[in-house]
Amino acid sequence: MIDPALREDPYALQKHLGFEITDWQEGSARVEMPIREVHGNRYGIPHGGVHATLIDTAMGFAGCYTGDPDRPQMAMTLSLTVNYLGQVKGDRLIVEARKTGGGRKTFFAEALITDELGNPVASGIGTFRYRTGTTAPKETTP
Repeated sequence: MIDPALREDPYALQKHLGFEITDWQEGSARVEMPIREVHGNRYGIPHGGVHATLIDTAMGFAGCYTGDPDRPQMAMTLSLTVNYLGQVKGDRLIVEARKTGGGRKTFFAEALITDELGNPVASGIGTFRYRTGTTAPKETTP
């Protein structure tokens, strides 16, 4: 579970989509979102862009944990690949992301979205660059 002291205030897109970061620690993050009508494409199923956004968000958080709310670390996405695996059968999307490597300026991560029933929905990999002017985490082995 995420330490309440490390919980960030929701930003505009997060408020609109309705997701929350439910776990955040060194090298990993978990994002969850109840599926609502606003997430649907013209077929009434969650839009692929919603999956991509959740994967991108979770992976970014996975690489930016510092453990100190006074020392935030930010990153920007350099590359994002999303693979759509199957249909959502549940009512909630759950993204598990983990940092897989990197160095002082960049990091790599992977993520998997399932619904609350355990059905795989989408996966992703990404490359991220730490933002200058923010605190980079100490290098660790994932």
